[in-house]
Amino acid sequence: MTLLETAAPAAMERVRELLAAKPDGVIEAIAREAGVSTLVVLEQAPASDRVLVAPEHFEALWQDLATWGEVLFIVHTPDIVLECEGSLPVGSFGHGYYNIHGDSPIGGHIKAGNCTAIYVVDRAFHGRRSCSVQFFNGAGEAMFKVFVRRDAARELLPDQLERFEALKAKFV
Repeated sequence: MTLLETAAPAAMERVRELLAAKPDGVIEAIAREAGVSTLVVLEQAPASDRVLVAPEHFEALWQDLATWGEVLFIVHTPDIVLECEGSLPVGSFGHGYYNIHGDSPIGGHIKAGNCTAIYVVDRAFHGRRSCSVQFFNGAGEAMFKVFVRRDAARELLPDQLERFEALKAKFV
């Protein structure tokens, strides 16, 4: 049974209302307001906004993302939205973690086994196109997100957008 199937009907109706009122809003804010997980809200967004990738593709996806150059890496919790620009280091499994270290401000240890869903997300955010790869845990919350960066004019970087489109096409 999925998180979506276990959400209360009243909560699901609230999610639909909130998405209709602000389709380019912050998914986490909608989730908090409706009392559901972030993943439940994302799965109620239009199907054209998201492509599901099985968690078994975690390492292959990471290896692909590591070739994109400097990306925007975001960890969004109720207490902080941490944004870090940098290249994703190539990782490896060891001691129960996917370990990432390199010449980048992004580094550490990811409990990749906790990843239960990955979504390639292409949706409007505050009126602008936003493209990301989002990794979710069993509670339906985002572990982290990797975004296509923007240039000085706030346009998506063309080379990363091309890589994003190619990645999305692999899983459609």
